[in-house]
Amino acid sequence: MAAAGSPSVFLLAVNGQIESGQFPGYDDLYCKFCFVYGQDWVPTAGLEEGISQITSTSDVSPTTLVWNFPIDITFKSTNPSGWPQIVVSVYGPDFFGNDVVRGYGAVHVPFTPGRHTRTIAMFVPESTSRLQKFTSWFTGRRPEFTDPRVVAKGEGREVTRVRSQGFVTISFNVVTKDMKKLGYDVSPSDMQNPSLVPTEGIPKY
Repeated sequence: MAAAGSPSVFLLAVNGQIESGQFPGYDDLYCKFCFVYGQDWVPTAGLEEGISQITSTSDVSPTTLVWNFPIDITFKSTNPSGWPQIVVSVYGPDFFGNDVVRGYGAVHVPFTPGRHTRTIAMFVPESTSRLQKFTSWFTGRRPEFTDPRVVAKGEGREVTRVRSQGFVTISFNVVTKDMKKLGYDVSPSDMQNPSLVPTEGIPKY
C-alpha cells in the first residue's frame, strides 16, 4: 500500500505558443489545435482546443506566417502511457475563396521539463486518382479528415495517400509535478550522469 500522503497522480503543465508556419505559395492562413491523450489522462485546467487569427506574410518575413497563438493546459495522470500530443491543422482560402486544409501535423508534448521548440512537418491528404483530383479542385471540396485527431493515431493511416506541405513551429514550456515520486524520472540525460556535467575550473578538451 502507498504511504499516507504520497501522491497517486502526477501533473503535467504545458504552456507556450504556436509561433509560425511556412507554406510557400499560400497566404492568409489560420490554424486550429487540439490535444490527443490516453484514457488515463484528465485535463484539469486550460483549453484542449482553439482556433487562431488569420495571418499573412509581410515584406519583413515574406515566407513566414506568424501566429504567436498561445496554448495553456494542465493534465493529471497515473502513468505516462498515452502521453499528450498536440494536433495542428492549417486552413486557408483556395482560388474560389473556399476554406481548404493546407496542412495537418502532430507532435508529442516534450517529456522533459523546460523550454522546448518543435518544428512539425505538415502534410495534406491526396486524391487517389486524377479525376478525383480535378473534381475536388473544381468543386472546392479537397480531401480532408473529418476528425483531425486521426493524425495522432496509427489506425488506418497506412491506406491514406498524403503529400508533404509546409512546416509549423511550436514553443513549449513544460513543468511536471510528482513524477519522480511515482518512479518516473524525466530529467535530462546529461543531468542523470554527473560525469557528463562539466565542472568549473576543469579544462575541457
